[in-house]
Amino acid sequence: MQLPPTPAADWITSRDALEQWLTALPADAALDLDTEFMRRNTFYPQLALLQLGWHERYALVDPLAFEIGDALRPLLGQSDAITVMHSASEDLEALAPLLPGGPRQLFDTQIAAAFVGMGLGISYRALVAELVGTELDKGETRSDWMQRPLTDSQRAYATLDVVYLKPVHEQLTERLIQRDRTAWHAEDCERLKRRSCFREGDPQPQEGFRGAADWQPAQQARLRRILLWRDRAARQLDKPRPWLLEDALVMNLAQQPPLSASDLEQRSRGQRALRSPQRAELLDLLATPITDDDIAATTAIPGMPQGDAKKALAAMKDQVDALAIELDLPPGLLCPRKVLEEYVVTQRWPEFLEGWRREPLHGRLNRLLPG
Repeated sequence: MQLPPTPAADWITSRDALEQWLTALPADAALDLDTEFMRRNTFYPQLALLQLGWHERYALVDPLAFEIGDALRPLLGQSDAITVMHSASEDLEALAPLLPGGPRQLFDTQIAAAFVGMGLGISYRALVAELVGTELDKGETRSDWMQRPLTDSQRAYATLDVVYLKPVHEQLTERLIQRDRTAWHAEDCERLKRRSCFREGDPQPQEGFRGAADWQPAQQARLRRILLWRDRAARQLDKPRPWLLEDALVMNLAQQPPLSASDLEQRSRGQRALRSPQRAELLDLLATPITDDDIAATTAIPGMPQGDAKKALAAMKDQVDALAIELDLPPGLLCPRKVLEEYVVTQRWPEFLEGWRREPLHGRLNRLLPG
């Protein structure tokens, strides 16, 4: 593998400079984009750097120096430009305050690679090595990107993260066309945008706590109540959810609500963001009786498949694997096992399987549901 050269990149610290850089791009440009962000001590990712590339022109934009959203939205959010990113989920979340709906047209190279037979979840480094023949250094992965000034090494690392998106995008586009997978890829990119840019909390967070599937309905409703409170409080304080309540403590409080303020304080010691105001609010929440309306509003937590459902799951997995071979797709891209488990237990067609997946899968899977 050859060592990659690091081209020069403009360091942009003002809106005028960013608008001037973007003015040279046509409305239908394929703009290469990456971000660096920090999320160690906060609920929301802190955007620390924006990297842009187009036709061998590169820019490192400092979002700590000025408000960059107004300059970005006309091109990324409103024009026919294609925004090329790799594994864009967390980057889109970091950009969500600036681009609430995400880029108007997103091309995710990791998703594209899965559609053209390069495996599920391939890293940018591996993709560049495979398609361009260049080995990238990942030495700055855990850098402090909020520091200023950035080091020369950080700038070089950040620039190289967009330098090779252009040739990767061009090759993957050609392979998608050859396999007639362009529309499927575009649909999954839209799905990624909707999921990553959605700023509201999950209205049914308890569904992810499979260990509580056999709890009584009132306990599941209390679990939901605690999780919804934790999410709201974490957003208000801009602190990670586990800093308020770790998952194990959430489960414990849902099963055995505290008898007093001292009881709650004793059991919640060590929670870094849980202070007296939050403890008082949580205690009031837990002291409020669970009503029939609370239970009715709580979606039952799906358990693990048992008995006939477990046999049906195995049969469905065989169908997915066979179809994946037929379509030359990774089984996890076509239908992850977790989605099958949800379907076989709830017998509700999963939202994940809507769109292009429905036609090839619905008939095969629906007939296998246990009676």
